[in-house]
Amino acid sequence: MEKASSPKKWQAKVSVTLTKGKPNQIWLLFTDFFNFNKWLPTLTTCHGVHGINGELGCIRFCSGSSIRSNGVESTVGWSREKLVAVDPVERVMRYEIVESNIGFESYVSTVRILPSDEEGCVIEWGFTVDPVRGWSLDDLVKKYEKALGIIAKNMEEALT
Repeated sequence: MEKASSPKKWQAKVSVTLTKGKPNQIWLLFTDFFNFNKWLPTLTTCHGVHGINGELGCIRFCSGSSIRSNGVESTVGWSREKLVAVDPVERVMRYEIVESNIGFESYVSTVRILPSDEEGCVIEWGFTVDPVRGWSLDDLVKKYEKALGIIAKNMEEALT
């Protein structure tokens, strides 16, 4: 149970529009849960440690340059992340950090792949997390915006 004196959770969502990737194509890349480092080069490692890739309940181990609890960039940040929801019809997936050294407590992330008015799609990446010591919510949102831009660029390049 959450204590009344605990700080309010941070919530945010970032998005990017892709012009070259159709929703189902991008969805397949995101649900390759154990290989997310293909799209985000700051992850030097990403591999499965439990379950079947992309299936509910699977767990991946990720490490690389990440946010430490003191706000310092580090190449030794790591997390274990569990896929807790997968909806292939709506193209929505949710995962949570179950263990890490990056300062995130009670972290849940939701990724949605939406059709756009054009030929492409929109990737929405939202998160809910307890405040991270040494960071502001704005700093964290900027980090997510930058990461999502890199992910989108790499995914589009892979499809062409």
